[in-house]
Amino acid sequence: MSAAPDSPGAQANPFRLLPKVDGLLADPRWESQRERLGDAVLGDMIRSVLESWRERITSEGWDWEQTQAALAGERLALEVRALLDVEARRGVRHAINVSGVVLNTGLGRAPVHHAVAQRMAQVAGGFCVLEVDRETGRRNQRDARLGELLSRLTGAEAGIAVNNNAAAVLLLMHAFAKGREAIVSRGELVEIGGSFRIPEVLESAGARLVAVGATNRTRLADYRQAIVQTTGLLLKVHTSNYRVIGFTEEVDPKELASLGREHSIPSAWDLGSGRIEARGANSLDRIGGETEVREAVASGVDVVTFSGDKLLGAPQAGLLVGTREAIARLRNCPMYRALRLDKVGLAGLEATLELLLEGRGDELPARRMLLMGGAETKRLCDEAKVELSDLPGITVRVVASHSEPGSGSAPTVTLPGYCLQVDIPGLSPQRAATALRLATPPVFARVQEDSLWLDLRTLLPGELADLRRALAQVLDAHLGT
Repeated sequence: MSAAPDSPGAQANPFRLLPKVDGLLADPRWESQRERLGDAVLGDMIRSVLESWRERITSEGWDWEQTQAALAGERLALEVRALLDVEARRGVRHAINVSGVVLNTGLGRAPVHHAVAQRMAQVAGGFCVLEVDRETGRRNQRDARLGELLSRLTGAEAGIAVNNNAAAVLLLMHAFAKGREAIVSRGELVEIGGSFRIPEVLESAGARLVAVGATNRTRLADYRQAIVQTTGLLLKVHTSNYRVIGFTEEVDPKELASLGREHSIPSAWDLGSGRIEARGANSLDRIGGETEVREAVASGVDVVTFSGDKLLGAPQAGLLVGTREAIARLRNCPMYRALRLDKVGLAGLEATLELLLEGRGDELPARRMLLMGGAETKRLCDEAKVELSDLPGITVRVVASHSEPGSGSAPTVTLPGYCLQVDIPGLSPQRAATALRLATPPVFARVQEDSLWLDLRTLLPGELADLRRALAQVLDAHLGT
């Protein structure tokens, strides 16, 4: 650190003690960061730290000696390092989910099967058969195989996919109701995550909303009375993230489909989560209130939309299945090209559907977690307790608890089981949870009843060692303070 200057005026200026940006950039300790980030990004981080010090000097009225004392011990360099650590943690990275929320939107919803992940990696890392027929060498439709698989699985005549279910609903509205009216029950004007509201989707697609019935009761007569010459779509929306109970009535989809055929108006049903019951797999009927896709198709509506990355357990996708005529109209809509799946997502979706059709549905990670019984969660917790209890400064107990399906699926349903309750003396549960999120790998737990809870229902096979390593990092940092 520089000595105090001789002139009283210079000595009164503590800002002169702050190093120059170029000087810090040249420091050998930042060499690897310079190579990774470049001088411009690293320089901006250093400038932000220096600016915070200037503000501190001004707001706290530091003189030369106080500033010099504050700069002692490499504090400024440590703040630069802290910014670099934040930068290194940013972005889409692998994480451990012990929150107990199976379809955790913040953590990427359904993890895919290892064979699905392998297929996606192969396609991403090289060339693939996408829009060419191997037999003739001619160009074909990229999702021809997907359509066949969807038909076999759901009983629909045809199917296509876009990048998520919000996109599926947007495409549906645009293709059938642009410049026309779409009739929806008032009780189904839902808002889901990310402020996705059915009325706003209609508006974005250029359709005009006609809300019928009351919040709790809508009858077929309400739809019939609202039909005019410019009606383009009769829409039913599954209220996936809430329930209306008590004095209620809603229109049977079969009646809505029949009304649509009577007036030559397309009908559609947005299922949201998309429960699939496949050959050889245990039933997901415990996820109450979720209509099975094949049942929705059998109702006779022209189009059914649902998510691929929720109860289906596939990569993110929005699926549309229905009559050949309706799906062809959706495929020919100009918006479809902007919303369709890329090669990686398409490969993962095909691989997932193949597993379901092969009778291997229960191997899908999300489905396995949803179907896991209390006895199995107890066994996992007992085994993990033995693995974790020898860490210093930690108390681990196995306690009864409940998990959640997540992502708006079955909001009134909980999944009974067992969790690990972890206590670290001297470290609050909130601080422990934060420290775990900042660990390597990041771990997302939950705080409940003034304790840290680790729900192993959502822990994937082989991740217990990573969980232990992250906990050890937290404990080392805590015990070292």
